Amino acid sequence: MTRRGLAAVASVLDQAASSATNILVLVLAARLSSAAGFADFSMVYVTFSVLLGLNMAYVGQSLVLEKGEGLGATCRSAAGFTGAASAAVGALLVVVGLVLPATPGRAFLALGLVLPLVLLQDGLRYCFSALRAPERALAADALRLVCVVAALAVQPEGASAGRLVLVWGLSAVPALGLGLWLLRPYVRGARADLRPYLRRGHLGQRFVVEFAVGNGSSQLAVLGLGVFATPLAVGALRGATTLFGPLNVLFNSANSFGPPVLGRLGGKRATVRATALLGLVLAALGAGWGAVLYALPERAGRQLLGDTWAATAALLPATGAQYAVMGLGTCALLTLRVLAPKATLSLQVVFSVLSVGLLLGGYAVGGVAGAAVGLAAGSALKAAAAWLRVARLRVPAAQDREPEPAPAA
Repeated sequence: MTRRGLAAVASVLDQAASSATNILVLVLAARLSSAAGFADFSMVYVTFSVLLGLNMAYVGQSLVLEKGEGLGATCRSAAGFTGAASAAVGALLVVVGLVLPATPGRAFLALGLVLPLVLLQDGLRYCFSALRAPERALAADALRLVCVVAALAVQPEGASAGRLVLVWGLSAVPALGLGLWLLRPYVRGARADLRPYLRRGHLGQRFVVEFAVGNGSSQLAVLGLGVFATPLAVGALRGATTLFGPLNVLFNSANSFGPPVLGRLGGKRATVRATALLGLVLAALGAGWGAVLYALPERAGRQLLGDTWAATAALLPATGAQYAVMGLGTCALLTLRVLAPKATLSLQVVFSVLSVGLLLGGYAVGGVAGAAVGLAAGSALKAAAAWLRVARLRVPAAQDREPEPAPAA
């Protein structure tokens, strides 16, 4: 296998390790906690997921686009900015934790204390991606997976959300140390400069907008259910989406490795054929995985999510439908990203806002089950609109030709 092929495999495995860490953290927390305790933990973890996505968008996505010389200094600057920004946000979360009531307050306080550790550890993945060294990211993230599972597995049943958050965060220390050690040869002698991240027009600002109107808006809407409705709703929705974590690995891999492959196919027709087929495969996998989960005996479900299983099981049909149409929508947006990159932002804005409205409206009408149906409906409408945009897309004739076969040797 070529070096490029090995790097692609390492990148996929790294994404799988990172996703597995998130899945197992939530599964272990659900098994150790009561339904109310997992609801508190989920509130904190959704907050962390939003902050993680913002850091990925503002720092990570702009970092991986960097090329040429000076990558060592760029990576050192990115790590420095992540550490400084996460420390500032962590201090704010500590204040929030002191203001909130005791049980959720201690959980948010714990998140504030460990936030610099977990965000910096995750941020190193993008440094290694920019440096074309994904195998180093894989080593650190594999260690992170082992440490967090081991640390949570030895916690007593009924452990508080605050304790679980603190243990989860501190378990990132070995992986963070390994990551910094692996990064050191690339950044030795380089000077960090945080000013580019503070300037108006930094590329990450655009990526933050796309994240905010895409994933971030739905995450904040779910978090809002816990503030204005009930934390139990957050626990149930988070439990359902956790079980579909393997599909997120596939969606993320399609977004990461799809554009360069599709760009070589030779135009709109070939690209649409490939993405439509991929979308159908992902949709079938989503529906099939949902059916498997729905057929699980209650005993097996409780082994996965503990007391949260009862509320989560009722959401699986709607969540399975959501992930099926998400597979179609992901491939439609992937098609537009290759053929017309500027066409995606408006779709993200309109249908992310619509999805939030359907989520909240569904909860008002039908409780947690209604919220899950609202999310599924929003994803279905977004997928339909994206494919309609693909169908109406016009590309120059010169760019819409089938690739010519290579001449015979």
